[in-house]
Amino acid sequence: SEVIISAPDLREGHEKIDEGPTDEINKFWRSEMNKYGSEEERDEQVINRFNDSDEPEILIVVNKLLTGFDAPRNTVLYLCCTLREHTLLQAIARVNRVYRDKDFGYIIDYSNVLKELDMALAMYDVLQDFDEDDLAESLTSINEEADRLPQRHSDLWDIFKQVENRSDEEEFERLLADTELREEFYARLSEYAKTLAIALSSERFVTTTDEIELKRYKDDLKRFQRLSGAVRLRYAESVDFSSIEPRIRKLLDTHIQADTVTRLNKPVNIFDNSSFNQVKDEQGVYGNLTTAARADTIAHAVKRTITEKMDEDPAFYRKFSVLIQEAIDDSRAKRISDLEYLNQVTRLRDKVVAGRHDDAPEKLRDNDEACAYYGVVRPVYLAHNTFSEQQLDDMAADTALAAQIILTDCRKVDFWNDLDAKNNVKNAIDDYLHDEVKYKHGVPLSVEQMDEIIEKLMRVAKYRSRLE
Repeated sequence: SEVIISAPDLREGHEKIDEGPTDEINKFWRSEMNKYGSEEERDEQVINRFNDSDEPEILIVVNKLLTGFDAPRNTVLYLCCTLREHTLLQAIARVNRVYRDKDFGYIIDYSNVLKELDMALAMYDVLQDFDEDDLAESLTSINEEADRLPQRHSDLWDIFKQVENRSDEEEFERLLADTELREEFYARLSEYAKTLAIALSSERFVTTTDEIELKRYKDDLKRFQRLSGAVRLRYAESVDFSSIEPRIRKLLDTHIQADTVTRLNKPVNIFDNSSFNQVKDEQGVYGNLTTAARADTIAHAVKRTITEKMDEDPAFYRKFSVLIQEAIDDSRAKRISDLEYLNQVTRLRDKVVAGRHDDAPEKLRDNDEACAYYGVVRPVYLAHNTFSEQQLDDMAADTALAAQIILTDCRKVDFWNDLDAKNNVKNAIDDYLHDEVKYKHGVPLSVEQMDEIIEKLMRVAKYRSRLE
């Protein structure tokens, strides 16, 4: 905390408190002036720190900062003296600014001055054109917000109304496989946690709520917070929780005795064998997962990886995207057992990690870059069924190798920001398609098909260049 006051009376000889500042205040002021040099410099530095950093957390202010002070992060105002009319409005305005992770500005009224607010609003000339109903809602008792808790609690549980056994955590997690429902769950959990935090700061709520009911509210927050962590891991969640997570964690730490919980927020890295094996084999921190949960965790981690790497090799990753989704769908429909599901997604994960193009022509087998080009060229060639599939596969492989050579030979520093260099590559590939594919081999490629091939080759090449 820091104290913001005006300069005290430093005259010598004051013995009574009511004649002037105490020795303690004088000593404090002299120390501050030795440190900062002047009152103006001290106030400026303290206020700037309050605005721009985490400390000081509290400013203790005496007849200061009612005007010209703007700190959007200021969240709580403690009123400890009598304020009326415009000074009361100015004080309240210190905490009504929008700021990240700030849902409300709070006013803690120790001096019972908020009863003057209605009169202050009515008398303040600047507010005369505002609607009276809007002004009446400028301040809300935390008790009114606390009264919303039962409904927010009911709304949260309503998501799981179709789960017959409320103690079946596995069914809760399975239900949240649906992305839209899962996002709705996160939103309702956030609202519930926010309202519970406000309610627990209300003396009326804490003293009038039945102890069993109060415990239920707290226990359900713990339960649903654990559930949110479990499904974020299970379904490789990509939602940003940077604002929600700390608030709920602080609420648990402050008001609720939480058990020691291992936090599993980061999706599994399928390329990390140690992490992957812990999930697959029930080892370490993942030992409490069911077979279905382990399978889902692997499946959705693979899906996430495929999405992130799709542009690197579209044909390769698209094939596995279809296969992994089929396994997920089969499990949801109970066409396969949980163990079979786990084995299937494990095999698919191994193939994705290995990156083997088992169905590519022999001449490309150990050339990942050319295989990626082959994957986007081949579907265009297959549209011309006057040739055998083997012939088209060979031509697509030759085109991939030719494109790789052209891109390698024309590569230069800052290539992707050089329009002339990129046009040279496009023209060279276009010449190859005309001369070698269309006229030499007789494949009737249209202008649109050639443009499509060039565009796809350039997109894959650009993405892969970021990996180098």
